[in-house]
Amino acid sequence: MGRMQRSAPRTPATRRRVAVTGASGLIGSALVRSLRADGHDVLRLVRRPARTADEVEWDPKRLYVDAAGLVGVDAVVHLAGAGVGERRWNEAYKKEIRDSRVLGTAAISQALASLADPPEVLVCGTALGWYGDTGSWAVDESAPAGSGFLPSVCVEWEAAAAPAEEAGIRVAYARTGLVVAREGGAWGRLFPVFRAGLGGRMGDGRQYWSFISLHDEVAALRHLVDTPSLSGPVNLTAPDPVTNREVTAAMSRVLKRPALLTVPAPALKLVLGDFAGDVLGSQRVLPGRLVESGFAFAFPSIDDAIRAAAR
Repeated sequence: MGRMQRSAPRTPATRRRVAVTGASGLIGSALVRSLRADGHDVLRLVRRPARTADEVEWDPKRLYVDAAGLVGVDAVVHLAGAGVGERRWNEAYKKEIRDSRVLGTAAISQALASLADPPEVLVCGTALGWYGDTGSWAVDESAPAGSGFLPSVCVEWEAAAAPAEEAGIRVAYARTGLVVAREGGAWGRLFPVFRAGLGGRMGDGRQYWSFISLHDEVAALRHLVDTPSLSGPVNLTAPDPVTNREVTAAMSRVLKRPALLTVPAPALKLVLGDFAGDVLGSQRVLPGRLVESGFAFAFPSIDDAIRAAAR
């Protein structure tokens, strides 16, 4: 199918109507608060019948979205998906990870494409998992997909947004790194461990972790919504990736706790299953397009990001 052209772009307005999937998650809830604090109208997609005027029902497993509830929306930020680090990986949970992302993206993209006047932009939250294990080699958005489970999921995930692109909607793929936050995600598990003085490096500690503060993640998502020149993949990660060993030292330094322990690779594999390979893998990913577009990080260093999260 060829790319359709919209009849006319909407006139930009100070107040926008933005729909968000994954609005109850770590990033989604912070984004909703930020948008509402600035006076924007926010619609939250929920997996049950809508109860309030700011809710829209959807069921990604059934590829269902109440498209009528999205009429008049200027932008959509799609963040829904099963947590990668929430449970031990087995074949059943890997299927849930894949389906929640691919089916969810297909559902929202098809619903937006069906609208007579679709939104200007779809920001589709994906992941740095696209690149696989890059070792010590630094990569940007020009790098090809890696090999393995997460890269294959990310390729399908982004491809599922094709209906939105074909409908003339600008689609930006927000490939997000490890979000530094107390409230949830992988880092949410690290804070109590390090505060208790039980933190330490994982494996040999030489693997790179590409991180971003929660504040900068939300600001970057909003930047993608507001920047017409940004489409396609955009890495949402701080400009200076660090090794797990450096993360451990920074957590110890900022939280003023010892971090002398080591979690050996076999123990991680026992607890995390197949996910251990990604924890022990290395991703040195740079935010090339984000920086080129003029985005300014509030918390660019690992110490800055940890301090911001620890407040």
